[in-house]
Amino acid sequence: MATRLFYLDDSGSVDTGLIVYGWFETDIVHWSKALRRWLDFRKKLYQETGIPADFEIHATRFVNGRDRPSTDPKWNRFKGNRQVVAQEALAVLAPMPGARMGAAFRRTDKKGPAYSQERAAVYEATLRRLDRQLAAAGDHGIIVMDGDGSDPSYQREHRKLKLATRHIVEDPWFAASDSNQPVQIADLLAYTAYQSVLRHQGKRFMWDWWSQYLPSAGTPWEV
Repeated sequence: MATRLFYLDDSGSVDTGLIVYGWFETDIVHWSKALRRWLDFRKKLYQETGIPADFEIHATRFVNGRDRPSTDPKWNRFKGNRQVVAQEALAVLAPMPGARMGAAFRRTDKKGPAYSQERAAVYEATLRRLDRQLAAAGDHGIIVMDGDGSDPSYQREHRKLKLATRHIVEDPWFAASDSNQPVQIADLLAYTAYQSVLRHQGKRFMWDWWSQYLPSAGTPWEV
């Protein structure tokens, strides 16, 4: 019996009608090795690009050229540098010991509060599918979400699971992405999955990143 950690983050927007959740999953016994590989990548990244290891790589802002991630102004001026870094980051994930990646999405035409309710429904469907997978393997899991816990919908969905049979343990734990590296990985995965499904012409360079760098993850689930 294993215990697995799931780091989750969301992507999508009302304007595009997409809701996406991406996650980085690791067996708890491999957690330190997986994190060490990522931290080694961040160290190498600093040496090569001047991006400090504690700089938050927030995928939407980073890939789209916002902020000044590097201590080198020349590096910051060339937007293509960021695409290279994002691809290098994705390439680090697949070989991590005990790690898996995944994503789920739904298309909707809901707006305003109805969109938020739909997002909660997507999270519920994702949660239940992960719970069934853990049950089939005889494992248990803990979910770590980006945020501060102020959105009660996540806790509510966890408490809908039957206590006698559930394999997702506890309410979700929350961690701020600016200080948690695995949550930043989940953010990158969610945004990559979002672009692979959305297929916006302006982000054509990202369309195949999910399938190219994360083949073992399979295609994002439509829930």
